[in-house]
Amino acid sequence: MSDSETIRRQAKRSWESVVGLEIHAQINSEAKMFSGAGTQFTAAPNTQVSLFDAALPGTLPVLNRRCVEAGVLTALALNCTVHKVSMFDRKHYFYADLPAGYQITQQRMPLATNGFLSFVVFNPVVHKRPYKKTVGLLQLQLEQDSGKSLHDVDEGRTLIDLNRAGVPLMELVFEATLKDGEEAAALVKELQLIFKRLGTCTSKMEEGALRVDANVSVNQPGEPWGTRTEVKNINSVRCVAKAVDFEIKRQIGELEAGFKIINETRMFDAQAKQTVPMRDKEVFQDYRYMPEPNLPPLRLSDSKDGKSTHLVSITDLQDNLCELPGQARQRLIESYGISLQQAMVIVSETGLEEFYCAVLNDRKRNVKIATNFILSEVMSQLNDKGLTFGESPVSPQKIGDLLDMLESKFISLATAQDVLKHLFEDHAKSPQEVVREYGWSQICDEKMLEAICEKVIEQYPQKVKQFKKGKERALNPLLAEVRVSSLNRADMAKAKKIIIKLLKERN
Repeated sequence: MSDSETIRRQAKRSWESVVGLEIHAQINSEAKMFSGAGTQFTAAPNTQVSLFDAALPGTLPVLNRRCVEAGVLTALALNCTVHKVSMFDRKHYFYADLPAGYQITQQRMPLATNGFLSFVVFNPVVHKRPYKKTVGLLQLQLEQDSGKSLHDVDEGRTLIDLNRAGVPLMELVFEATLKDGEEAAALVKELQLIFKRLGTCTSKMEEGALRVDANVSVNQPGEPWGTRTEVKNINSVRCVAKAVDFEIKRQIGELEAGFKIINETRMFDAQAKQTVPMRDKEVFQDYRYMPEPNLPPLRLSDSKDGKSTHLVSITDLQDNLCELPGQARQRLIESYGISLQQAMVIVSETGLEEFYCAVLNDRKRNVKIATNFILSEVMSQLNDKGLTFGESPVSPQKIGDLLDMLESKFISLATAQDVLKHLFEDHAKSPQEVVREYGWSQICDEKMLEAICEKVIEQYPQKVKQFKKGKERALNPLLAEVRVSSLNRADMAKAKKIIIKLLKERN
């Protein structure tokens, strides 16, 4: 039984779970938030560091316009109120990889507030059908990242890499209205899709470009929320689901055993598939927030006045906002009549939406046949080769030509599958050339099909006897042999009618 299923059963008995997410997204920018230093992930340690990032005395921050635009775009996509005036603050804490002893952030007057994100929750292992969920976004703020402490490079010493110091971040604080790990994972996946479409974050969790903190608590129905724990820096979508679900089960187990939940920070051990303590929060940490004295208020324009002296125009960005994942799913459903599950796959797979629309928009094709073939056969071939649809060596035009032959019954589905394999092996050939080369055109002639069926009936008298006695399942191996004998070329719909007719005529 999965953790999510266990949680749902426990919730029906006596427990409710409450989950809220805080997400740090690295802004997709070539320069840092307040300096011109680079942000390349693969750069050698301490090679992407400006004098300001190292907190040398006398250096001053210069706000990166690209980061502001990215923040505003993201806020608009998440239905936020974008404030024409926001402020930067200093958040003081003392880590070895934070040279200045403070982080520049937006605590008191953030860039945007009061948004929401609507998304679809569906894991076929857990859910019978998809359902929609909407979660409020309390605020979106701009801030800079700290550096990185390396504890396992040199024995007995901690090394500091400041390449990440000053890297631009958006912090998104969502309302605690999620119920389990699957809902949390679905929110993160939808956010990744939005970021990719906007181009505001790469969403590469393996590179630290998207980091998730989950706040989890449990309570009995009708009672106040319980003491929460925070699971820090979860670095994959599936780990989000597993970490949240484990923490819910752990807290319920502790409370039912008579223990108390302490307010602490935990981390998720992906190998052990459990959360483990990092530090407690019993001692309140005073960050001593204060206005950042070296940065003026961030003022944005809400008009189309090209002469505006403001850094960024909210209106211009709103007018140029791209189609978002939810809108794309709805368009696909309305345009092609496909299911929500199919639309979810098409929108989420890299390059698939463009590939799919190119196949169907080239000419009027059978949507059901095309959708099933692309989402099963073509996707399987690409997955086997570790490619995305955007990297497919077989073009949408060739897939369309192959589907035309399948739809017209010039070839069978089994033959179409074989042709597809050949196309992935020899990119230069067309589907028509492959079919001609191997003589794979479908056999539709009734006399030819009758001859094949007669031969199969003669070869399997035992199965014939079983069918005559009323065992209809005996027909399946006979049809399978017709398929094999015809080298997958037989029109199986016609072949089935013919073989049943022949069987009934036999004494």
